[in-house]
Amino acid sequence: MSDITPPPHPAISYRPASTKAAPTFRGEVHRARSARAFADGADTYDDVRPGYPAEVAALVDDCRVVVDVGAGTGKLTADLLRPGRQVFAFDPSADMVRVLRERLGVPVWRAAAEATALATDSVDAVVCAQTWHWLDSAAAAAEFDRILRPGGRVVLAWNTLDTSDPWVLRLARIMHSGDIQRPGFYPEVPAPWRITDEVRTLWHDELTTGQIHELTHTRSYWLRSDDSIRQRVTDNLDWYLHEHTGLPEGATVNLPYRTDAFLLER
Repeated sequence: MSDITPPPHPAISYRPASTKAAPTFRGEVHRARSARAFADGADTYDDVRPGYPAEVAALVDDCRVVVDVGAGTGKLTADLLRPGRQVFAFDPSADMVRVLRERLGVPVWRAAAEATALATDSVDAVVCAQTWHWLDSAAAAAEFDRILRPGGRVVLAWNTLDTSDPWVLRLARIMHSGDIQRPGFYPEVPAPWRITDEVRTLWHDELTTGQIHELTHTRSYWLRSDDSIRQRVTDNLDWYLHEHTGLPEGATVNLPYRTDAFLLER
């Protein structure tokens, strides 16, 4: 798709790509409300959200007990499983936990990163994929400090549509998928943690045009919107994919992604 650069159209926002290092919320209530949108839609999330490059799980290769925090449906959890390792996972969404429990035979429960229900000094590594920006980072950092043994590690990871292609940037605007974390960003990491290593990769995921619609349905914006807003997003997406770009129904699109992952240590 990199050679497709559609001309301007009033249905699309043409703001430049984000220069932020993290999403901006109007306050704690707004952040919490946005995060609670994931109470529904776990089956669709599991069907169309991508997994993670192998380099992310490799950051905790030598850790024996690992917990996936805000694990969703287990997109990264599955990559952590290996003989001789204990893997735990939790998420605040009952719907996400349901799908994760059906997918993987690991201990799963509902909890928040700020109050994990884990014992002190009980795990060797914590992983957070697509999670850190939804958290109270100071409270989560303190909780991770409590549950991690000496020498323990934290991994923060994000998959983001690679909006360096103008076609993808416009697609992301219509989907309200966000291009919030700019290329090369660093997350805010409260004490006692510091970033000691990073992984940055580019890759592609193949989705049909119908699956791109479904991917849109997994975004917080869609999940917390009413029917009129959802219909507007659907109409704009149909226009962009089929009328403007000329893709037939069911065509396959190679969506470019960027993964940014960070290893934290005390």
